Amino acid sequence: MKKQSKTDWERLRAMKDKDIDTSDIPELTDDFFKKAVVWPGTKRQITLRLDPDVIDFFKKQGRGYQTTINTVLRKYVEAHSH
Repeated sequence: MKKQSKTDWERLRAMKDKDIDTSDIPELTDDFFKKAVVWPGTKRQITLRLDPDVIDFFKKQGRGYQTTINTVLRKYVEAHSH
């Protein structure tokens, strides 16, 4: 790493599970699992031809524009799958 870690790794390695404060972690209820998203698996790389104005629109959104395009397409699939 370029920057030195400020974490006290020796202290963490010496900790027992019972010493870890997990009070800020919410309990996983049935409601949590009802809202959970099943991950679709590994993404595949393809070649996709899009209109230039569509590409420009998403690129103007900033970094991660391909992920945004995937998210938009996923919402479309979900809306039309029911």
